[in-house]
Amino acid sequence: MQTPPVDPDLLDAAETVAREAAELTLRWFQSDELGLAHKDDGSPVTVADRAAEDHIRARLGTLFPDDAILGEERPAITGTSGRQWIIDPIDGTESFVRGVPLFSSLLAMVDEHGPAIGTVLVPALGEGAVAGRGRGCRWDGAPLRVNDVDDLTGACLSTSSFDRPWWPDDALLAVSGREGLRTRAWGDGYGYLLVAMGRIEAMTDPDLNEWDIAPMLTVIPEAGGRITRWDGSTRLTGGPWLASNGRVHDELLSLLDG
Repeated sequence: MQTPPVDPDLLDAAETVAREAAELTLRWFQSDELGLAHKDDGSPVTVADRAAEDHIRARLGTLFPDDAILGEERPAITGTSGRQWIIDPIDGTESFVRGVPLFSSLLAMVDEHGPAIGTVLVPALGEGAVAGRGRGCRWDGAPLRVNDVDDLTGACLSTSSFDRPWWPDDALLAVSGREGLRTRAWGDGYGYLLVAMGRIEAMTDPDLNEWDIAPMLTVIPEAGGRITRWDGSTRLTGGPWLASNGRVHDELLSLLDG
């Protein structure tokens, strides 16, 4: 049975809430009032992260009180509707705290059929993607599409970081040794947005949390691309992920997963 398109009213509501939260983060961007702290895993968190997530949670709680919520900065909320919203208020906090405008605000929704809504907003650049299952991927009313490059020679693969030991040695050596493949570190949600916009061919990360990748499971397919874990599966869990225009996907998987 074909998976039904997402309710357009849900998609509109998600876009509105996502835009509000993304705009909110700019109050602290390039400010001295970041309230910077570090979590137990050493990653940075700011007052902007928490304020944006709190805003999304409050708005969703009013609009969809029976829905579950999973976010990076606050405890999970269980629901009864069969829908779950997944929040990463600032993806790329390392960029945010350094005044680099490549951070993004991420929001996703999954339902009983799987990934249903994904938004990736880059407020400091005024760019983004809003996608709904069966509704396409757009920004400000214009469709977003992956490109049609089908050869890794000359293609661009981006990642959030080439740091070791985050990157497995074998995968790093295979990627760096592929003649003609260009590598960059336009990272975090912004890199996945670049794939959806057709500016680069692929984006990968060897270890992500659910909130880092959840929106991309709608954004990338609705833009005409492909997204899988390195083993080729698509279950929504943390771990290694690859997003591409689809045409170079299998060859990249063979490099990454050996």
